[in-house]
Amino acid sequence: MVGYVRVSTDRQDHSPAAQVAALERWCGEHGAVLVAVHEDHGASGGAPLDRRPGLAAAVDAVRDHGAGVLLVARRDRLARDTMIAAVVGRLVERNGGRVLTADGVAGEATPEAKLMRTMIDAFAEYERMLVKMRTKAALAVKRGRGERVGKIPYGFRLADDRVHLVEDPAEQKTIARLAKLREAMSLREVAEHCRAHGIRARDGEWWPRTIRRVLGRTTPPGAASTRDSSC
Repeated sequence: MVGYVRVSTDRQDHSPAAQVAALERWCGEHGAVLVAVHEDHGASGGAPLDRRPGLAAAVDAVRDHGAGVLLVARRDRLARDTMIAAVVGRLVERNGGRVLTADGVAGEATPEAKLMRTMIDAFAEYERMLVKMRTKAALAVKRGRGERVGKIPYGFRLADDRVHLVEDPAEQKTIARLAKLREAMSLREVAEHCRAHGIRARDGEWWPRTIRRVLGRTTPPGAASTRDSSC
């Protein structure tokens, strides 16, 4: 088995650890060997394959390891787009495997199961479109109130005026610690050090990609520094 994990939010039931645990539990129950797990973090289920390196690597790993299965915790972890799900399924088949889910839904190689997989993919895409529409509407309301919209960068928080950003002392301290670690370690080693020592990111665990993004960010427009300019 080759495993694939995708996470785009900090929901506990969708966390990387929860998904990996589901894959390992399924393999244990079925006497299977999980030879590799590839992950995408902060990746939308509607993102194409070329923007999901973890998924692309998992598809290739099916061929490289001679694996018979690409295993995901749930069907919507593979994709929330019917076309992308179909393409991935075809690529996996071309590499000698098939896609299975740890929740056991529609895994059989029957016409009925294939129809069920297509329906699951369609409903996942519909749910993604609903979330996108609701988010767009909520942002429009905030703009109408003159409030700031968009994700607040790590190291900052929203000021009392709900418009400007100010530095968050605790997160700024963590950034400084990450920068110090980065001087002697690779991004992956820094991430592993953080997990080993309980250094948490705002949305959960630190990963190489998020560390690179945080350390490469300059002060965003509209941010008001809380530091004393005399220091």
